[in-house]
Amino acid sequence: MRLPLATLEVFTAIARHGSLRAAADVLGVKPSTVSQQLKSLEDQLGTALFIRTTRSVSLTEAGRALIRGAGPAFDQLGEAVQSARTTGHAARGTLKLALPEFVYHLFVGPVFKKFCAAYPEIEVELSLTDALSDILGEELHAGFRLGDRIAQDMVAVRLTQPLPLSVVGSPEYFAIHGTPQSPKDLLNHNCIRYRFQSSGRIAPWDFEAAGGGFTVDVKGTLVTNTLPSSVDLAKQGLGLIQTFQGYVAQEIQAGTLVPILEKQLGATPGIFFYFPREYRSMMPLRLFMEHLQNSRIG
Repeated sequence: MRLPLATLEVFTAIARHGSLRAAADVLGVKPSTVSQQLKSLEDQLGTALFIRTTRSVSLTEAGRALIRGAGPAFDQLGEAVQSARTTGHAARGTLKLALPEFVYHLFVGPVFKKFCAAYPEIEVELSLTDALSDILGEELHAGFRLGDRIAQDMVAVRLTQPLPLSVVGSPEYFAIHGTPQSPKDLLNHNCIRYRFQSSGRIAPWDFEAAGGGFTVDVKGTLVTNTLPSSVDLAKQGLGLIQTFQGYVAQEIQAGTLVPILEKQLGATPGIFFYFPREYRSMMPLRLFMEHLQNSRIG
């Protein structure tokens, strides 16, 4: 049978406050309403729950049995309601995020320590993946995506300007195979290609020219689906890669990778932070987004 929650709440209030009038005051209803609700519960259970005299109200054996279970249950219900009311509205709680590895490497990782120091009561769970995450299906709160092609029921917030691209290879590779002088020269080189984890497509190699953008259908003996492995293979001299300029900035500065065709490379769309509209007022999410924006990540 369905639990008579309304009448059980009235019963619990009478048992705890000692009279029908006191229960009515606590519940904000008329004493007659309390009396009717109590009678309805006793009729449903088929037993008396209180012994009523002109001076007092005391529990029967059945009433004592019921309050032993109903009292703690209503306490838990009250705590659950309060938790639901406050969850997401304070600088505490859990924040679950999906983000590509390069986003963590370039933007989130460098500012994460300050966020954790500022908000020690927020527990952050990072799901690092280059696949397009279904944040609702995976019970996540927000995600990062390259470009603003995001479902209409999501809020998308731009975090960076377009990200410059770079084609790089190791000094050893160029010493053995020569240096391409134009994008079409890449057709004669071993290019390490990237396969998107979600769609399974090979990422195009995009370039810019006076007449507009164009793509070169590069070939090679190696395909990966993570950027760290692509960079590692390129550093070993096994081929060339096209990736985000910022992602290989340290390798370029150290001389382990050398950029080429710099004047003919454009940029990809910037990074967007996205989340369900219902989470707009969620405090941990808002604080994290503001922290990223204030850190001037792009």
